[in-house]
Amino acid sequence: MSARPTATASSAAVESADPCCAAPLPVLGRDVTVPLVTGGEVTYAALDYAASAPALQRVWDDVAAYAPYYGSVHRGAGYLSQLSTDLFENSRATVAEFLDCRADDQVVFTRSTTDSLNLLAQALPADCQVFVFETEHHASLLPWQDARVTYLNAPRTPRQAVETLERALADRDPYGPALVCVTGASNVTGELWPVKELAAAAHAHGARIVLDAAQLAPHHPVSVRELDVDWIAFSGHKLYAPFGSGVLAGRADWLQEAEPYLAGGGASKKVARRSDGGVDVEWHTTAARHEAGSPNVIGVYSIASACKALTEAGFDSLVERERHLIAKVRAGLAEVPEVRVLSLFGDDAPRVGVISFVVDGWNSSHFAAALSAEYGIGVRDGLFCAHPLVRTLLGSDPQDPGECGAPEAEPGERSLNAIRVSFGAGTPDEHVDRFVRAVRELVTQGAKWQYRTESGRCVPAV
Repeated sequence: MSARPTATASSAAVESADPCCAAPLPVLGRDVTVPLVTGGEVTYAALDYAASAPALQRVWDDVAAYAPYYGSVHRGAGYLSQLSTDLFENSRATVAEFLDCRADDQVVFTRSTTDSLNLLAQALPADCQVFVFETEHHASLLPWQDARVTYLNAPRTPRQAVETLERALADRDPYGPALVCVTGASNVTGELWPVKELAAAAHAHGARIVLDAAQLAPHHPVSVRELDVDWIAFSGHKLYAPFGSGVLAGRADWLQEAEPYLAGGGASKKVARRSDGGVDVEWHTTAARHEAGSPNVIGVYSIASACKALTEAGFDSLVERERHLIAKVRAGLAEVPEVRVLSLFGDDAPRVGVISFVVDGWNSSHFAAALSAEYGIGVRDGLFCAHPLVRTLLGSDPQDPGECGAPEAEPGERSLNAIRVSFGAGTPDEHVDRFVRAVRELVTQGAKWQYRTESGRCVPAV
């Protein structure tokens, strides 16, 4: 099997509209057309990368090339099983290199960021206290229900974030094991968090830290060593590899001492009957301890393929291009007085390609529906599975009604939700140009179609 298929003309990158920036990376679905309610069709502008990014063409080609050779992992003596096992374990090494892991770190394959953090939550030592900002995605906010959790208020500057954490860790009682969970980049505002400084604060106070890199890894290089974090979690479907796998990478000790996340084949090293009729189990101490069941080798291989593709493309050029797109979107939104962009750290804060906003006089779900139906643009509306953060940014009372993805008002009325546009390595200039133009036209001219609420969604009226 070829390690990587030869690129074809269909996967060649188009020229960038800006000569100072690299061309967008080829992604699957870049030529898909969708119907408009006003008539005709248009190429779909996928601007919801923060929810799930399209597969890189390179990833799809690699998966397609491997698929005929698929075999059971760690289970068979046949050629395809051996090949698949090698591919699976080599993918683990590729991910470790991509994350710049320490020599004794473990890379555990999971289903997603949510799955990774729930695994770590199960591995916490006794009496461990968890510290998490209210600004986190629910995947980072909610897994710690069986631990003693301190929820920290939203900071308004990176420095305030560090100072808030330092005070909370210093004041913990009893002064025992502790874990800090923090995002690398907000899934609502796109703002970068001071991860290295937060890690230093955690370690200075005898705590460990896990980085939710779901929104960071697809946009910026992530180094376990440089950031000095204890664990990193991320999802393949946000890293241009939407095939059902995720990663938890980092220190092995807590994972080795914990009961397996799932009990079953693959996690067990030896199983024997006892004389009293029971069963004794010796569990693996490697990453396999938490990888029970038949591994998703295609999902794992797709992540490794994406890691290689992004590394070979060069994060310097990817970051430069994304900054170019961010500047375009922010400049365009700034020209529309009715638009308010949501931010924790201010306009000058460094960020990835994730921008949330509200529009005066508009229900956000209505606005997002019009972008889709009338312009072929896919964005996200709601509370983005970060309810406390969005409520804080909108200045709402915690008890105000509002639900992720569901409009709480008729089209045209204000609602407790927002609109999020997000983009990445596969986004062409035309998509963000169309988005900016569409926002301007909707605000100044209004929607061309009538909309209604159906099953919690705002949809075009027939």
